[in-house]
Amino acid sequence: MPDPAAPNEPVPPPDSGPDPIRAPGASIWNPMAWFEDLRLALAFLTRLPIRGDIAPRPLAAAVRCFPLVGVVVGLGGGLVYALGLKLGLPPLGAALFAIVATGLLTGALHEDGLADSADGLAGGHDREQRLAIMSDSRIGSYGVLALIVSVMARAALLAGLPTAHGIAALIAAHALARAGMALVMARGMPAKSGGLAAGAGKPAEGDALVALAIAAVIAWIALGPVVAAVALVATLILAWAMARLGKRLIGGYTGDTLGAIEQLSEIAVLAVAAAVV
Repeated sequence: MPDPAAPNEPVPPPDSGPDPIRAPGASIWNPMAWFEDLRLALAFLTRLPIRGDIAPRPLAAAVRCFPLVGVVVGLGGGLVYALGLKLGLPPLGAALFAIVATGLLTGALHEDGLADSADGLAGGHDREQRLAIMSDSRIGSYGVLALIVSVMARAALLAGLPTAHGIAALIAAHALARAGMALVMARGMPAKSGGLAAGAGKPAEGDALVALAIAAVIAWIALGPVVAAVALVATLILAWAMARLGKRLIGGYTGDTLGAIEQLSEIAVLAVAAAVV
């Protein structure tokens, strides 16, 4: 699948290789560094217009801000959900609009990755064929099925939660899901030399752990300690399982499999939140 172009998207430097682009903990107390990392992450992961020039750096430089992007996207979806209920929509209808809103905010980047991953990993017979299918812009039957399941599962789980708890769970789900992406990027290797995953660079493990800590705090605040802990464990298991599957079938991760990790983690966190209401 060709990587979708996003407004304000900086072009990664051609020499961004597999080495970490920031030493663990560097610039952690510098507010301006955090602000620039957040702008970079928003430019890559959302369709939100970002004012001003963004220095051309690999996306790996901003992984510690991935959960904060999740808060922005989850909050946007939560506001749409609350508005839909306020206008008299049934919970499932309002939840569907909320899921669509989060897709619009991200340009359906992760949904696209889920569909391509389903087509390639399920439909290919060897590494080369799987990667070729995932690079094809056309969507197949496995991809359609995966998208339907993802949208309906998230909407149904959100609709089954009380309004305030549902919005909180949506925010936590988006934050934790993006932390899972950061961990896979830091611990794994891209499956191919070209494409979004390779161009994004390899984050420092310290930055990925900072992202995980931020996501855990967000989930703690949103869901409480017990639910947050279970949701965190579910996210880590999913990220590990998908990373293992990707390594076995295609030799690593791609932008598409990162999108699949994000989508599956959202579903898992919402399911955990719904199970303990």
